Amino acid sequence: MRETETLLQSERKAILALCFVYGLRMLGLFFIMPVIVYDLQDNDPLNVGLKAGFVIGAYGITQAIFQIPFGMLSDRVGRKKIIAIGLVLFTLGSCIAALAENVYWLIIGRAIQGCGAIASTLLALVSDLTRVEQRTKSMALIGVAIASSFGLALLIGPI
Repeated sequence: MRETETLLQSERKAILALCFVYGLRMLGLFFIMPVIVYDLQDNDPLNVGLKAGFVIGAYGITQAIFQIPFGMLSDRVGRKKIIAIGLVLFTLGSCIAALAENVYWLIIGRAIQGCGAIASTLLALVSDLTRVEQRTKSMALIGVAIASSFGLALLIGPI
């Protein structure tokens, strides 16, 4: 009985920590959305659409490129090391995006953010740290963290 309680407690701590990491990362990612709309206002709607598309797409394409290699590498060197590397890359990209003075630097920053592709590694770590019976709840909590960070970013981002 005592061992089960300890296991549940360690699972809870791990999931809450991962939700925090995931949510904070997504918050940083979503903060840019209101800024894109505000900063890229232009008289030419096509130009605004292209710029916004590149800003958003740069993250997605690098995320798609690095997701599988990071996942495979996490199997070899450890999930926590890859998560740390991914967070460093994401932070570097966030700093570049935050300091961007034009759309081109913003695109570069977003591309570097995407290079920190750790979503698959975080989910694999969730799988490693939880029992099968608790996995669905754990994934749901991560979903709540993502949704909450999106809503919070839309509220705080314009400020």
